[in-house]
Amino acid sequence: MMQNVHLAPETDEDDLYSGYNDYNPTYDTEELENDTAFQQAVRTSHGRRPPITAKIPSTAVTRPIATGYGSKTSLASSMGRPMTGAIQDGVSRPMTAVRAAGFTKAALRGSAFDPLGQSRGPAPPLEAKNEDSPEEKIRQLEKKVNELVEESCIANSCGDLKLALEKAKDAGRKERVLVRQREQITTPENINLDLTYSVLFNLASQYSANEMYAEALNTYQVIVKNKMFSNAGRLKVNMGNIYLKQRNYSKAIKFYRMALDQIPSVHKEMRIKIMQNIGVTFIRTGQYSDAINSFEHIMGMAPNLKAGFNLILSYFAIGDREKMKKAFQKLIAVPLEIDEDDKYISPSDDPHTNLVIEAIKNDNLRQMERDRKAMAEKYIMTAAKLIAPVIETSFAVGYDWCVEVVKASQYVELANDLEINKAITYLRQKDFNQAVETLKMFEKKDSRVKSAAATNLSFLYYLENEFAQASSYADLAVNSDRYNPSALTNKGNTIFANGDFEKAAEFYKEALRNDSSCTEALYNIGLTYKKLNRLDEALDCFLKLHAILRNSAQVLYQIANVYELMEDPNQAIEWLMQLISVVPTDSRALSKLGELYDSEGDKSQAFQYYCESYRYFPSNIEVIEWLGAYYIDTQFCEKAIQYFERASLIQPTQVKWQLMVASCFRRSGNYQKALDTYKDIHRKFPENVECLRFLVRLCTDIGLKEVQEYATKLKRLEKMKEIREQRIKSGRDGSGGSRGKREGSASSDSGQNCSASSKGERLSARLRALPGTNEPYESSSNKEIDASYVDPLGPQIERPKTAAKKRIDEDDFADEELGDDLLPE
Repeated sequence: MMQNVHLAPETDEDDLYSGYNDYNPTYDTEELENDTAFQQAVRTSHGRRPPITAKIPSTAVTRPIATGYGSKTSLASSMGRPMTGAIQDGVSRPMTAVRAAGFTKAALRGSAFDPLGQSRGPAPPLEAKNEDSPEEKIRQLEKKVNELVEESCIANSCGDLKLALEKAKDAGRKERVLVRQREQITTPENINLDLTYSVLFNLASQYSANEMYAEALNTYQVIVKNKMFSNAGRLKVNMGNIYLKQRNYSKAIKFYRMALDQIPSVHKEMRIKIMQNIGVTFIRTGQYSDAINSFEHIMGMAPNLKAGFNLILSYFAIGDREKMKKAFQKLIAVPLEIDEDDKYISPSDDPHTNLVIEAIKNDNLRQMERDRKAMAEKYIMTAAKLIAPVIETSFAVGYDWCVEVVKASQYVELANDLEINKAITYLRQKDFNQAVETLKMFEKKDSRVKSAAATNLSFLYYLENEFAQASSYADLAVNSDRYNPSALTNKGNTIFANGDFEKAAEFYKEALRNDSSCTEALYNIGLTYKKLNRLDEALDCFLKLHAILRNSAQVLYQIANVYELMEDPNQAIEWLMQLISVVPTDSRALSKLGELYDSEGDKSQAFQYYCESYRYFPSNIEVIEWLGAYYIDTQFCEKAIQYFERASLIQPTQVKWQLMVASCFRRSGNYQKALDTYKDIHRKFPENVECLRFLVRLCTDIGLKEVQEYATKLKRLEKMKEIREQRIKSGRDGSGGSRGKREGSASSDSGQNCSASSKGERLSARLRALPGTNEPYESSSNKEIDASYVDPLGPQIERPKTAAKKRIDEDDFADEELGDDLLPE
C-alpha cells in the first residue's frame, strides 16, 4: 500500500515558486531561423491547423498527469513549450487558469465580451408575500401576543392595574389560539415555549397586582408544574410572597424553602433575598429563634442593612442584651459602597472637569447614593433608640454606649444626633432639666450642631412660655447658622409672642427664602398677616400652604376663618365642609358650620350641624344653649329640658340653667314638676329674686298656702336690692366729678374696648332673649345665639408654630406642630 504513496520533496516546502527565473532555450528567438519546424510552419499552412486537443481539452491519454503523488514528468506541447503546472528541473509550479476570465465558447460564436452578465437584464421581481398562508397568520398572531404583553407591562408601570390585567388576559387568549394553530400545521416541538412562559408569568403578576391572589396562585401552579419550562421553580418565591400577603405564614415558609432548594448556589444574591424573606416570615409568626438563625447566616455570608436591623429586632424581642450589642456593631460595620463626597468637589479649575462634576453631582446615581446613606442612617438611629434603654441599667448609659460605638464607625456624624435624641428621651420622661442640660452641652460644638441644639432649646422654652430664654437661644441658633430656617422661625415666634407682628413677619420671610418648603414659617406668616388685618395676603399664604399640605385641618380652618373675616360666608362654609371631610368628628368645626348656617338663616342645616357637634362633644355650653333655644322656639319644650339639665350639670353654680329647666316644665303644662324644680332652686339659691317671683306666681295660680311665705321673702329681697342700688347710686354721684374728667380718655379707648366687649354684649342679649329671666313664657330669639370657635386641633390656634429640630411627641404638642418635625441637619 505504501508503494503508491509519494512524498513531496522537502526542498519544495522551502520555496513553492522556485524555477520561475530559470532560462528556457525554447524561448530563444534568435535561434528561430535555424528551427526547421518553425520555418516549415511559416512557409506552409501547417501552423494554422488546430491542435489535436482543441476539441476535447482533457483528452491527453498518452500524457501522464502530474499530481502531488504521481509522476513528475513534464508535459510538452506540440511546439515543445512546457505546459502550465509542469515540472521544470524537478521543481513543481502551481497551476493557473485554463481559460481566461470571461472566455466562453459563446465568444467563439461571435458573442460580445460581458464578464459581469449585464446583458441578461434586471433581476426578476421578488415573489409577493402571501398573507393568507398559515405560516404568515401564525407570525402575525405571535407578533400581536408580544405587543399585548408589552402593553400590559407598560400599563402596570403607569399604575393602571385594571388595564394591565385586561391586556394580560387578552394576550393569554390569543396565545392559546396560536398554540392550537401551530399544532394543526407543525409538530408540537415547534411551539414557542418562551412566548407561552412570558404570557403566563405576566398574567400571574397582573393577578397578584390586582390582589386576585387565588387566580395568581393557580397561574403560577400551571407554570411550575410544566416540566418543559426551565427554571420555573424559582417562581415559588412569588407564590410564597402571595401567601405572606394572605398571612398564611406556614405555606409562605414552605414555598420559600422549596424555591431555595431549586436555586443553585451560584445565584448567591437571590438565595440571600429568599432567606431574608424566610426570616421576616418567622418574625411575623413570633418564631424569633428561627428568624435569628436566618439573619445570622445572611450577616455571615453577605451582610446588608435590612438583615442587620431585623437581627437587632429579633434579639430585642427575646431580650438578649449582649447579642443586641453585637448585632448593633455588625449593623454599623455594613459597608455602604458609595463614593465619598470629595469626589464631587472639583480639584482644579479645568472647565471640562468642572462640567463633568456638575453633571454627575445630582444625577440618578448620586441620588441613589444619597437614598442609600439616608436609609442606613435611619436604620442605625432607629436601632440605637430601640436598644439604648434596655442594654444597660439606665437609658442614659445605653445612649452613651451607642454614641461611643457610632463615633468609632463611618457614621461619626450620627453621634450628635443620638445625643439630641437622648435629650428628647429626657423630655418624654418629663425630666425637663436633664433635657436642657444635655442640649446645653452642644454650645461648644461646631456651628451646625450648636444651631440644632439651640433651636431645640428655644423650642422648649417657648413651650414653657419663657419667651426671654426662648429668644436668647433663638439668637444663638441664628448666629451659629444664619441659613437655618427652624432657628429663624423660632426667633419670629418669640417676637410674635411680644406683639411685634411686622418684625416677626420679616423673620418668617427670611426663613422661607432659605427654605421654601418650611411649612411652619409659611403658616406663621399667614397668622401674622391675619393679626395685621392684611386678609388678602394671609389668604394667599394659607392657599399656598394648602397646595403643599392637602389634608391639614389647621390650614383648612384658617382659610375658612379668613373668608369669614372677609364676610364671605359661602366660601367659609365650603372650606369648613372640606375640613369636616378630613376630621369628621371635630365638634368645634361642626358647631362653626352651624353658626354660619344660622347667620345665613338656614335653621334646618344649622340644627343638623349643631346636633352632630353635640353628639361628639356634649359638654359645649354654647351648643347646648343653641339647641335648647331652638326647641323652645319650635314649641318643643320637653326636648329642650334635657339640654338645659345637662348645662346645669356642667355649670352647677349657674342658676340660669335650672331656671330654664323649670320654665320649660311650666311651658309644657307640667306645673307640679315646675313647682318642685323652683323649690329646689330656692333651697340652693335662697337669695334669687327671679326664683321667688316664679314661686309666688305658681303658688297663686295653683292656690297653695305657701304663697304668703314666698311673697314675704320676695318683698324682703326686693327691699334689700333697693337699698343696695341706692348705695351704689350715691357712690356714683360722689365720684361723678372725677369720672367727668376721665371721659375724654375713656372715649378714645372705646374703639379698642368695643371688640373686646362685643362677645359679652352678645351673651347678655342671649340671656335676655331666653325664657326664665324676666319673661318666662316668651320664646327665645335664635338670631342672638352665638357660638365661638376654637382651633379643632387644640385651644391655641392663633399661636405661631414652632420649628423643633426633633420630634418631641405628637400627643403633647399637636397644636404647635404642622406636619413632620424637622430632623437635625
